[in-house]
Amino acid sequence: MRNCGLSRKLLGLGLSDKVFTKEQMKFILDNWMLIGIALASGAMLFWPVFKSATGGTLTPTAAVQLINREKAVVIDICEANEFAAGHVGGAKNIPLSQFENKLPGAVKNKALPLILVCQSGARSNRALDIAKKLGYEQAQSLNGGLNAWRAANLPVEKA
Repeated sequence: MRNCGLSRKLLGLGLSDKVFTKEQMKFILDNWMLIGIALASGAMLFWPVFKSATGGTLTPTAAVQLINREKAVVIDICEANEFAAGHVGGAKNIPLSQFENKLPGAVKNKALPLILVCQSGARSNRALDIAKKLGYEQAQSLNGGLNAWRAANLPVEKA
């Protein structure tokens, strides 16, 4: 007996025309909610992995706590003219183009938390990869950069 006239392999992938048996289809239909919950919980488990891959997760408030409680070092990776226009108070300026060479001299203690800041957060994410490669395991990128810092009404210094 042929099923809808499909006796050949589907799509040339070696799949027969019966993808699921009747028992498998009955199981899926009877347990669709459990299958959905399992898929949703699996997605939630992997969400932090995907989130951290796309950018910094450090909020301005959390950055202030790191600075006050753990003496975090703030590194602004903007160019000198951007740094002069405004930066986080107490930040050291190391432009991204010189970051890999100058960071070890500027921050000798690799155990200290390191907060990387740029205007929007894009360049600081690139610098974060470099810092991690250099052994600064507690390095973090400020999500949203200096724009988020200003939006949170936190103080900005001008040089």
